Amino acid sequence: MNVVGLMSGTSADGIEAVVISLRGAPPQLDWKLLAHISFAFSDALHEQIFAAFRPETGTVDRLCRLNFDLGEAFANAAFTVIDAAKLKPADIALIGSHGQTVWHDPPTSHTPGATLQIGSAAVIAERTGITTISNLRARDVAAGGHGAPVVSFLDWLLFRHPTRARAIQNIGGIGNVTFLPPLASSQDAIAFDTGPGNMLIDYCAARATAGAQSFDRDGEFAARGRVSQPLLDEWMAHPYLRLPPPKTTGRELFGAQFGAAAWTRGKEMKLSDADLVATATAFTAESIARSYRDFLPAPIDEVYLAGGGALNATLVEMIRARVAPIEIHQHADLGLAANAKEAVTFAVLAHETYHGRAGNLPSCTGAQHAVIMGDITPGRNFPVPESSS
Repeated sequence: MNVVGLMSGTSADGIEAVVISLRGAPPQLDWKLLAHISFAFSDALHEQIFAAFRPETGTVDRLCRLNFDLGEAFANAAFTVIDAAKLKPADIALIGSHGQTVWHDPPTSHTPGATLQIGSAAVIAERTGITTISNLRARDVAAGGHGAPVVSFLDWLLFRHPTRARAIQNIGGIGNVTFLPPLASSQDAIAFDTGPGNMLIDYCAARATAGAQSFDRDGEFAARGRVSQPLLDEWMAHPYLRLPPPKTTGRELFGAQFGAAAWTRGKEMKLSDADLVATATAFTAESIARSYRDFLPAPIDEVYLAGGGALNATLVEMIRARVAPIEIHQHADLGLAANAKEAVTFAVLAHETYHGRAGNLPSCTGAQHAVIMGDITPGRNFPVPESSS
């Protein structure tokens, strides 16, 4: 079965799109990556997405329009990656679309969780003719989970090691880790959001360059600055970092509001722009390292870094220094590029949903039980022919 996976993360800089070929069923699911592209949002669409993130500007009319506009963008990304794979839409059985998270409200001891991803699956299926599976986090949340990190299912399925304990660390807008015990171990995999990933770094880089840069390419800006330990200590006192897993977070805690307050505080402390970017980078590294010490159930032998943050050399070195002597590797060493991973995850989840199989790990998301995830929007190829599955 050839499946397209579409993903836009909390950084909201564009769409990662893949085509993968899948055969079999877990735990023996064979996969091959046929194509991967990064599809940037237009400036206008990017502006609308960021307006939707803020309660004061995320009005119902804006969300309504954006839902359909994002559907068009995801459909265009699907066509582009299918063409990159030298295939035609008729060769594709399914599209798995994450959509764009605009708000995430994790469950607490007092209230159930809620999450909202937009990017109309009806538009995607109508434009492409391909059966589309979307809204893949909501069922886990309805079952008492956090709806994240759902990438833990892919980690567990593909990247366990016979004898070594691994941490698979994704660094997108938010950081999340999957702890994978050795295959011979009786311990369960666990996963949780470690805290900020690139989100605060991006905010500070944009402020430091008056919007000329939306991120710190290769960590060059941070490398020119000095980390303010007093400011880092203040940020590390954030209550989220002390919460035990399962736990998730997002822009509601570490988005623009946090960034604006952090920037103001840094300037009150007379920090340079480069110092603020360096300190934001250290915040991500320290929150990752501390989460390993505080919450992982056993020592780990190696860490694999995924997501855009894995390409930030300064951040990688800060993490390496804080977790030594644990080995640090790039996710590509596992055979899958860091920025393709989440799109592959949603292609695999769509495949599992279509075949009536659960796609969450309750030990990672906190759900009460395993669930079949997502909503199926039939395309013109529905039901998918047996020759495609």
